[in-house]
Amino acid sequence: MAIEILATKLYVPPPPPKVVVRPRLIKQLNDGLSANRKLILVSAPAGFGKTMLVSEWLVGCGWPASWLSLDEGDNDFTGFITYLIAALQTISVNIGGRALAALQSPQLLPIESVLTILLNEIAAIRDNFILVLDDYHLIDSQPVDQALVFLLEHLPRQMRLVIATREDPSLPLARYRAKGQLIELRAADLQFTPAEAAEFLNEKMGLNLRDADIVALETRTEGWIAGLQLAALSMQNRQDPSGFIQSFTGSHHFVLDYLVEEVLGQQPESTQTFLLRTSILSRMCGVLCEAVLETPPGSGQSTLEALERANLFLVPLDNERRWYRYHHLFGDLLRQRLGQPQELSSYHLRASGWYEANNDLAEAYNHALAAGDFERAARLAEAVWEGMERSFQTAAWLGWVKKLPDAVICSRPRLCVLLGRAFSDVGELDASETCLRNAEVALAEMMDQDAYKSLPGTIALIRAGNAQILGNLAETVKYAELSIRLVPEDDIYLRAQAAITLGFTHWTRGDLEASLRAMRAWIVDMQRLGNHIFAIASAFAVADMQVILDRLGEAEASLLQAIQLAVVQGNEVKAITAHHHLGLALLAHERGDDATAAQRLQSAAELGQRTTLIDWPYRWNLARARLKESARDWDAALDLLDEAGRVYVKNPIPMLRSVEALKARIYLKQGRLDQAASWVRERGLSVTDEVDYLGEYEYLTLARVWLGEGVFTGVNELLTHLLALAEAQKRKGCVIEILLTQALLHQAQGNHPQALAALERALALAQPEGYLRIFVDEGEAVHRLLLNFKSANEKQTAHPLNGYVDKILAAFSPRVVVIPKSPIVNQGSEFIEPLTERELEILHLIAEGRSNAEIGQRLYLALSTIKGYNLRIFNKLQAQNRTEAVARARELGLL
Repeated sequence: MAIEILATKLYVPPPPPKVVVRPRLIKQLNDGLSANRKLILVSAPAGFGKTMLVSEWLVGCGWPASWLSLDEGDNDFTGFITYLIAALQTISVNIGGRALAALQSPQLLPIESVLTILLNEIAAIRDNFILVLDDYHLIDSQPVDQALVFLLEHLPRQMRLVIATREDPSLPLARYRAKGQLIELRAADLQFTPAEAAEFLNEKMGLNLRDADIVALETRTEGWIAGLQLAALSMQNRQDPSGFIQSFTGSHHFVLDYLVEEVLGQQPESTQTFLLRTSILSRMCGVLCEAVLETPPGSGQSTLEALERANLFLVPLDNERRWYRYHHLFGDLLRQRLGQPQELSSYHLRASGWYEANNDLAEAYNHALAAGDFERAARLAEAVWEGMERSFQTAAWLGWVKKLPDAVICSRPRLCVLLGRAFSDVGELDASETCLRNAEVALAEMMDQDAYKSLPGTIALIRAGNAQILGNLAETVKYAELSIRLVPEDDIYLRAQAAITLGFTHWTRGDLEASLRAMRAWIVDMQRLGNHIFAIASAFAVADMQVILDRLGEAEASLLQAIQLAVVQGNEVKAITAHHHLGLALLAHERGDDATAAQRLQSAAELGQRTTLIDWPYRWNLARARLKESARDWDAALDLLDEAGRVYVKNPIPMLRSVEALKARIYLKQGRLDQAASWVRERGLSVTDEVDYLGEYEYLTLARVWLGEGVFTGVNELLTHLLALAEAQKRKGCVIEILLTQALLHQAQGNHPQALAALERALALAQPEGYLRIFVDEGEAVHRLLLNFKSANEKQTAHPLNGYVDKILAAFSPRVVVIPKSPIVNQGSEFIEPLTERELEILHLIAEGRSNAEIGQRLYLALSTIKGYNLRIFNKLQAQNRTEAVARARELGLL
């Protein structure tokens, strides 16, 4: 469910008709654009015309601009980023889809992960543009400040950020200033000069004051624009403006109090009443004002239009002149003068009733709270929960409900349960459990138990989720099963949630058949509920499990069927099939169908720009790393794996292959055995450990590392255990990889018959599904094994695997580089891995005689990085030093 965006917050306020053109300030702002400054800060107290100036500048600066008017509600990080994306979408309508998906994940995720996704999307915008954050002084949130710092640190070159604020934001302004990345306009810059004051007072306000009066008023207001404006309103129709100016003294606070009195005092009593009583509203329209004031239909809109014509600090929020707000300073003073009359709570209750009737439950809640009607506020909090939970705004909801008295919360079992869910969503598990216990106490005291029949099952479900967060599998199963027993039969959605929670525990334990059954039941339930997006999205998890079970054909069919269903549902649903096209691309790649893989990958890339699924960035980078690994571009693969790890968001799908283990495999292929062994030491892995399904890939990688080190003790026993576990759980995809590792172990030990036997078993399992890359990407060691297998079976012309082996061997040939024997090399292999583009670039610089420091300076790389590249180049060329590396490269025609 999408978050409801208040469009008026994105509205760029038009310059008022009586604006004073300020070319000196416009030039400073334009200079900030041309000088490639990241941040333009307009910081001054209230009433200095910050918003007016920025609005005027945007009209003629020539850059497209997005605008976000901030309020106190934007202190919630989720709300702030959601509105920030909405503002950016006025520049590029497709921006922010993936960032919103990450933001709206039910799982907690690092702030930087969301912002990185958003920055990548912003970077795709071709044209220069400006983002304005107005009224930033209303932000008092460390997460929001930190988010802004991160954005500024990584701001794309085509973007400028403008902040208008009454006080300096909590940003490292000194650092930006020292780096020349900041331009600032302060109160001293914004105050009217005598010439500007004269133009405003005489030409715009029509006062015809003497020069001496203008100078006196400008001096006493210190160029403060709001003060001048209020003074001008007060002097209209006065017979003695000079006398007024002479008595116009005092600090801004007292002057403003006096001027508001003067302005209000000259308005009809009905207008004063309207201004004071409607000041409780953060924004207003005619019918809302009528509800609060209990006035006849049409009176509210006509009064608002009259106030706007009178220039009484009313700011339009849309082009239709339907919604307005008071100038912040003016509104503050109106509320101060309104005070706390006995009728104040009734004004708020009327506003709450109007908002509830018009389906704005959030504002209805706020006014009920302001009225002190906590029971009404609690009821509204319960009513608004479903919409906010479905749009992943539980953190904001939690902030609201915390304002309610504990006694009110504890008396409402449903509110306690919802609060427990909200605390769980933000990771405060102790608080969650406290709320769940309070709910049980309150529930026991309720006479009408039927009204709360779904709560016991919901409580169990939340406890299952909390246990899952803590990694307690037994407790997760216990409470998920309890939830299924307790949830009413007719509550399909809640029962489905409990069932799928339990289903994912089966996956975690390696029982994929049980997990598949749970997933299919979940899909059926979602289809029954009309939730086609969830049903279609779930197909890629089904395919993941089918691949592990060595059912590549079934996985392909599952993905294709989901894609077809998405087409029927329309473009909104179609976007989520980026995962499905990516899965099909990887399946085609595994089978050696490069054309189909490329086609599906392109579709995935295009749809990925619009997908809302939270784990897309992780899967996308993981898949690209896999393809780079196949292409033997190791460095690029490692970079993509690092990116995948950075954007990973924890979710119910178990991580079976950690990013670090995948990197260790690539280190082995690069010949960086020390790096791979370092990972083993850091993880504290041993062949004598007890290994379960989740640890299988890591321990299989451990076997590869020890194999590379020539350490064989205990490795065969480890592989035998892993093989037995995989076979028992019918995970044939895992069985193939374990058998291949066993074959490599036997080959390294000189046990050739056993090596060929293990290889034959792997081939027999892989042939029906058309596996290819699983063998080819192992490199020369498996290439030799396959040649030996073919040689051993040459006399068996009818051997069922001969054709399959020939197909695999054919895929090796373009990728193998043969190196002539050299007396300076003491090793047996005749093959090397190809050098990457970066390695070739560095090799040429080495051949030119450049030092490591010179190469690093030339390529903008650290000295340690250059040394690492040298080691990899020497290893691939089988050289001991620079001289040997250059000689070998010349032999191979690389130089």
